[in-house]
Amino acid sequence: MAAQRNQYFTEYQELHEEFPGQNLPWLNQHRKVALARFSELGFPSSRDEEWRYINFSQVEKKVFLPKPVESTDQVDRTAVVSYFVDDCFNLVFLNGRFSTQLSDISELPENIFLCSMKKALQQFPEQVSEYFAKATENEDHGFIHFNTAWFTDGWVLKLPENTQLDKPLHIIHVATDSDVLAATRNIAVVGENARADLLESYVSLTTDAYLTTAVNEIFIGKNAQVSFCKLQNENGKALHYSGTYVKQEKQAHFIHESFSFGGQTSRNEVHTDLGQASECELNGLYLGRKKQVLDNHTRIHHRLPDAISRETYKGILDQRARGIFQGRVIVHKDAQKTDSEMNNRNLLLSEDAEADTKPQLEIYADDVKCAHGVTVGQLDETSIFYLQTRCIDKQAAENMLTFAFANEMVDKIKQNQFRKLVLEQLLTHFPQMEMRKEWVL
Repeated sequence: MAAQRNQYFTEYQELHEEFPGQNLPWLNQHRKVALARFSELGFPSSRDEEWRYINFSQVEKKVFLPKPVESTDQVDRTAVVSYFVDDCFNLVFLNGRFSTQLSDISELPENIFLCSMKKALQQFPEQVSEYFAKATENEDHGFIHFNTAWFTDGWVLKLPENTQLDKPLHIIHVATDSDVLAATRNIAVVGENARADLLESYVSLTTDAYLTTAVNEIFIGKNAQVSFCKLQNENGKALHYSGTYVKQEKQAHFIHESFSFGGQTSRNEVHTDLGQASECELNGLYLGRKKQVLDNHTRIHHRLPDAISRETYKGILDQRARGIFQGRVIVHKDAQKTDSEMNNRNLLLSEDAEADTKPQLEIYADDVKCAHGVTVGQLDETSIFYLQTRCIDKQAAENMLTFAFANEMVDKIKQNQFRKLVLEQLLTHFPQMEMRKEWVL
């Protein structure tokens, strides 16, 4: 592992001049500190308490490096466009770099600031410096430091107060090559009384291994609303880390929905700090088979009174897959009248599948309402028998119940076309279910 860290350090000295923002002392300082800290820590391992259930050993077996900007002539444009969602602004990144040719943001209103991180650092660095690393300032693990040092691009969105993004913004991350590092750093600033709907897809046009690291920093102003829906459907050899870090002001609303279907090993983190009377809702569905490892880690800080948080994560695990949920809610001493609920439900379709769940409540206030619930089990035999009495064979009955368990989460997606995309991808992962798309789309 030390040899790998040294190799990354050496490669960084060779490549960093091509990274965006090299003329900005404040950013170079961030990168320098992050690289040094990564050289000390390396990637997280099961020896770290917060990572004890996940084994990211595959990331230690090779060095993943950024790929130069790729011509769209070498990319299957039809395959990329198949992930576009109608009635959205579609922003495309190839191997962690923004693609002007494939993106479609031509109808974006003039009062909304949206561009690639690379362009923002070149032309509008003040739009970035005010917020960069502010939501992650208390994070100290290898993936955060690695992303800070190695990111090659990303996106920056700023909505003025009293503004609504009239169509969802869909960010599509596409990997096209083996052993590539796709590292993006992203910032969204949503002003007072503003509203934004964000969609995010991670997909593969290669069947080989690669590494994705993405860090989103989201700042939600007073009485503003942000919904963020993520689909991770990368190939079976991909390694994936993404972290979404949110700062909510008074009466701000945040909804995050995560759907993890792909990757060999993936870690999805959502951390949010709640302001007074603010609300957040975190939902997730993870679907594992073969030897997949899917980890969902959430942390909610109730820092001020009257805030509400809700969490519901569900997992379906088949063959030798492993699903992990770690949810942590911290109620600080000034956060009276907190209302928080957390639920994690897991369905095991194989005796070899494994679900690890660790809900945590840390309460330092005395006038609160907090609860959590966890279930790990198999399909209900009574329900299967009931369907069999209605002339449905056992396998079909099991398939119907499994799909219903998953579809409860998909139904929460409010954007119709993105819901259809997620549902289509869900069905491809369980072809043995013999569900016909036209029945459910």
